[in-house]
Amino acid sequence: MKAGVFCTTNSDLIVREKMNKLLTTLFALAVSSTALSALTQEVKGDARAGQTKNAMCIGCHGIVGYQASFPEVYKVPMISGQSAAYLSAALQAYKKGERRHPTMRGVAASLTAQDMADLAAYYSASGAVAGAPPLPAKPAKEAGAQVQALLGKANCASCHGANFSQPIDPSYPKLAGQHADYLFVALKAYQVDGNPNVGRAHPIMGAMAKMYTHAELKALAGYIGSVPGELKVVPQSRFR
Repeated sequence: MKAGVFCTTNSDLIVREKMNKLLTTLFALAVSSTALSALTQEVKGDARAGQTKNAMCIGCHGIVGYQASFPEVYKVPMISGQSAAYLSAALQAYKKGERRHPTMRGVAASLTAQDMADLAAYYSASGAVAGAPPLPAKPAKEAGAQVQALLGKANCASCHGANFSQPIDPSYPKLAGQHADYLFVALKAYQVDGNPNVGRAHPIMGAMAKMYTHAELKALAGYIGSVPGELKVVPQSRFR
């Protein structure tokens, strides 16, 4: 090899190609996230209006411990206390078919952008306690070595926050304290391609989820679900 000339191996080229693809994907996601945030800001949600529009929501999300049965049995997610921007983004994804769940797609298909914004505003404020102390910056319950390695593999905290309840973008979900079985089902959904009824199309989460086995995803979900968070179920009076 001549001085000043470096050899490029096949492995170097493969790594560079993967990095270029990842950077391109990250840039595309940043652009789409910015556009989504702008769209969300254009439609301002009204929590009071949302309270009058939640008839299709309370039958699942307003009952403590309620379980869904598709694609497997799991507790439906807690959405009270969730970020309004994320709730709007999730409903839009169901309506567009980017999230493929028959029941949620049917619900979202009937909603306008204003309906989604109103419901998101209502649920983000639902159950909030005035003067409640803020969550600690990091979970009091430290993950074991195996789970720490799994969390670091995809650098989950870089998007969802060190305590998994302060995401870097409001259109990303709070995860801390969410039902572990729901988190497991959701993470597996990002691994699914080509199924008309199951799966979630998201370039970053798809790439991250596919790095793990189901056993590893279950371990991640179990830990994150055990971390104290702001999510809760606020029962409707008729279900108490």
